[in-house]
Amino acid sequence: MTPPENTAADRTFQVDLRGLVDLLSHHLYSSPRVYLRELMQNAVDALTARHALEPAAPADAFGIRLYADGSVVRVEDDGVGLTEADVHTFLATIGRSSKRAEKIAEQRADFIGQFGIGLLSCFLVADEIHVVSRSARTPGAPAVEWRGRGDGSYTVRTLPASARPQPGTTVTLTPRADAAEWTRPAQVHALARHFGSLLRHPVTFDDGTGRPGGAGGPGAPVNPEPAPWARTYPTPGARARALAAYGEEVFGFTPLDTIELDLPAVGLKGIACVLPEAVPAGRRHGHRVHVKGMLLSEQAEEILPDWAFFVRCVVDAESLRPTASRESLYEDDTLAAVRDALAEKLRAWIARAAASDPELLGRFLQAHHLAVKSLAVHDDEILRMLLPWLPFETTDGHCTLDEFARTHRTVLVTSSVEEFRQIAQIASAAGLGVVNGGYTYDRDLVHRLPEIRPEVSVADLDPATLTAHLDPVDRETELAAAAYLTRARDALAVFDCDVALRTFQPASAPALLMDSREARHERTRSQLAREQEGGLWGDILGALRHEAPRAQLILNQLNPLVRTALTIDEPELARTSAEALYGQAAMLSRRPLRPAESSLINRSFLDLLAHALRKDS
Repeated sequence: MTPPENTAADRTFQVDLRGLVDLLSHHLYSSPRVYLRELMQNAVDALTARHALEPAAPADAFGIRLYADGSVVRVEDDGVGLTEADVHTFLATIGRSSKRAEKIAEQRADFIGQFGIGLLSCFLVADEIHVVSRSARTPGAPAVEWRGRGDGSYTVRTLPASARPQPGTTVTLTPRADAAEWTRPAQVHALARHFGSLLRHPVTFDDGTGRPGGAGGPGAPVNPEPAPWARTYPTPGARARALAAYGEEVFGFTPLDTIELDLPAVGLKGIACVLPEAVPAGRRHGHRVHVKGMLLSEQAEEILPDWAFFVRCVVDAESLRPTASRESLYEDDTLAAVRDALAEKLRAWIARAAASDPELLGRFLQAHHLAVKSLAVHDDEILRMLLPWLPFETTDGHCTLDEFARTHRTVLVTSSVEEFRQIAQIASAAGLGVVNGGYTYDRDLVHRLPEIRPEVSVADLDPATLTAHLDPVDRETELAAAAYLTRARDALAVFDCDVALRTFQPASAPALLMDSREARHERTRSQLAREQEGGLWGDILGALRHEAPRAQLILNQLNPLVRTALTIDEPELARTSAEALYGQAAMLSRRPLRPAESSLINRSFLDLLAHALRKDS
């Protein structure tokens, strides 16, 4: 007998609506306040579909009306509405959107939402959603009522035409007690202005008090004026002042300048406000992004490249895609193209300022030179325009490379801030032109100076270059100091430091410590290799070891303290004085001291003090 075949039966998921709402509230949406944005968005999409159905209707023929009196929140629109079949298909099926209907699929780009779960956000503040709708697509269609509850149940029934005389939809929420923070009349009005101030459809608010006019009165406008860049102004100056005032209202600072942004290909318009003060490198400000007038995000970092941290933008776009939460932008080719195009707008603004407004450019560079340096490293056009104007730390003080190159045809650049601080005073006295290349981007930019000023040569600073500019002492002085120098080298051998005697300016500098960070690291690695000799780590460190140059303490024979030290005959005192000179030179370099160096400084000071006390007793 043939055994019966196993058959697989189709099943449907059992959805725990309360669990789903909890998921939305904790992981998809940033705050319960988004319920009003979702309701307004659904209303805007319904109006868009109504205008597509009746294209001859005036733009302001259909609108959105909000009502909140503390006991209910109601959002009503004159949109396309729903039939009974639409209600069963779209409101009763989680995850399906009426915007996916075949009838309007070809117009999908006209809608803000893409995901059809926005209505569920209402359960963040209410246990029941009441919807009454009448379709504009089906003449004579009755009104339909849908009641959805947080436990996952719902009811649908048809109503007489008098329940909804005109096409459109009304959504009513009875807030829970714990949602009062988001459903009070003043809060609903504030949220409506926050999310919908740039909507193209008329939106009004009523707080139920019956007080005419003003915020909250019957018919009080939520978006009384179009976006500031969409208005007409009597003069360009008036337009610039209005845009700057809007930027100050939105961001809370007076912009150094405002840059109009207009990308017709994606329907993007807006402004970029140049920050009046410097911001930390790499700190990215969020930008205020609207999609088809509805506020999407106040922290959209992805709209501009990383280097553009000197501006904050507010834009409204047609073709950018929101993510599922509709609180950020979907990363796709369109967003990448928009980011590149907006970056080009910022470059063009910098170019115009450089060409026609030196005062504005100077104020901009004073605040944001680091941002411009980061751009100039990779942008040849900005490099050519602005490199001569950018400030750098040099042996002539803080100045532009253009000013520096006028007096120094050979420009030397250090690899670190530490190295610059070690040699700056000595190099300046020797007539060498040195630029501090230790800051972000500076070394790379200085090396590109010959592209702008071909008559100037740039080279990395080699310690030997500086040493060559220090004058040697005469042979007689060298011989007289030989015994002291030998004792000093012996005292400083623990730091792999040689000692030499030269003359250099300024005479007030007793000694110069020539020691790079790389050399110190190499010596530390070599020491570890010796300590671990024969083991695995010793073999690894030995393989990495390179011959590192020794540090060099160069004593200044012109300095009175050094001349006195050179005459010391007592071995221990000579050793202590050499250690003290080394410690002083290490501190003047302003680099972090190693524990052994800190200990040496303390010990040498105490030894000198003890010697002085013995001498006086």
